[in-house]
Amino acid sequence: MKRCWAGDADPLMLAYHDREWGVPLHGDRELFAKLVLDGFQAGLSWAVILHKRARFLEVFDGFDPDRMARYDATRIARLLRDPGIVRNRQKVRAAVSNARAFLEFRERAGSFDTFLWSFVGGAPKQFARRSLRDLPARSRESDRMSAALIERGFRFVGPTICYAFMQAVGMVNDHLVTCFRHDEVRHLAAHR
Repeated sequence: MKRCWAGDADPLMLAYHDREWGVPLHGDRELFAKLVLDGFQAGLSWAVILHKRARFLEVFDGFDPDRMARYDATRIARLLRDPGIVRNRQKVRAAVSNARAFLEFRERAGSFDTFLWSFVGGAPKQFARRSLRDLPARSRESDRMSAALIERGFRFVGPTICYAFMQAVGMVNDHLVTCFRHDEVRHLAAHR
């Protein structure tokens, strides 16, 4: 079975590539959680975040924005002492402020899902990339998404983070055409 990335060494990365990456994801809370995790990835490999994901979910109340928005300095200090997550002060504070920005957005504009998916016209963009060198770090769509999120008070949502997010949640199909998941993901997108 040929994969575009995720060598055979890490079972968690293999499972993520084979089951999650690039599969269209919907739901306000689900997309919020993924956006927060991608913010924690900034400057790190996805493998680091993936191996800590279960603990992130536990200590951040399942990325429930209503609960996260109420985190105070004491709760943030406790998070920063937890070795099971990325203990970066700016990223932890950004996660909390992003929960507040999410709640404000939802109150004013409604669906976070509809908003985020609007940057790709509501449907996954299909690509036929042949090499990992062909994968961009950002796109016009991720630039626009980043600017719109920043304008609405979100942090750690630069264009590169937004593009990684778009790949992960299936807004773009960046599985290489030689990868067994390329056609499967394209088929999933066509039938949603």
